[in-house]
Amino acid sequence: MTRIHRPAPFGRGLCAMVTPFTSSGTLDLDGAQRLADRLVREGCEGLVLSGTTGESPTTSDTEKTELIRAVRAAVGGRATIVAGVGTADTRHTVELALAAEKAGADGLLAVTPYYSRPPQDAVEAHFRELADASGLPVALYDIPGRTGTRIEPETMIRLADHPRIVAVKDCAYDLLGTQKVLAETELAYYTGCDEYVLALYALGGSGYVGTVANAVPRHFRSILDAYDAGDTGEAARLQRLTVPLTELMMARGLPGSVTAKALLGRLGLPSGPVRAPLRPAGQEVTDGLLAAYEELVGSGTR
Repeated sequence: MTRIHRPAPFGRGLCAMVTPFTSSGTLDLDGAQRLADRLVREGCEGLVLSGTTGESPTTSDTEKTELIRAVRAAVGGRATIVAGVGTADTRHTVELALAAEKAGADGLLAVTPYYSRPPQDAVEAHFRELADASGLPVALYDIPGRTGTRIEPETMIRLADHPRIVAVKDCAYDLLGTQKVLAETELAYYTGCDEYVLALYALGGSGYVGTVANAVPRHFRSILDAYDAGDTGEAARLQRLTVPLTELMMARGLPGSVTAKALLGRLGLPSGPVRAPLRPAGQEVTDGLLAAYEELVGSGTR
């Protein structure tokens, strides 16, 4: 079977890890270390810290740095650490990038500046300034549904000429645009949409950055493993099995940080509360998540 997907600079299967908090809402570094260790043991090749699932809008710069140091101490060289550094302010983004590099991150994930809706030349300049500032490889995070501004395919193609811009976390829901960039560049594409893990991988992507993987890391890894083994039918079956849990966790109006923490808490895994303005999932939602999780686990893979 011909392999068409790109080398994965941060590993193939990455988890967008939640940030555990204590019951009083402070950063739970011990819990973060235990969760990170479990995720890596269960098949995650990389961890994205301080992404949206990690509640980056409500964690301080100091907490972000402490989290990187703690997780690095827990996983050592067993997995890559990609630090979310995206903000609406280019200067602040650069400051976070330099702090992440010093704390031991392997790469950076930067979302398009949000709310101010910069034009494409300003988006490009923002990412170039970030990539120039540190020695770490950069993944661009394209999620216009949250930021209000996408990274247009033509902008991606131009940015691909920067030696440290190496990857994309793709949440644009534009497979045509994605294929245009794949055809024109060597950028490694990771889907950030759990329902597209197999689809993007088969089109030439490098892997995924998954939120649902907080609960079932081994199952998502098994999708890629089956595809790589040439068993595309099994890969498709495994992807379809994730639909009920993915729908409940990602497509019912609640942020993934809320639903992931609700399920992890019910499973007795480190999570803790979410920070305001987010609010915890209700009992009915949590019961549904647990039932979908148990159904998926009962399918024979986790």
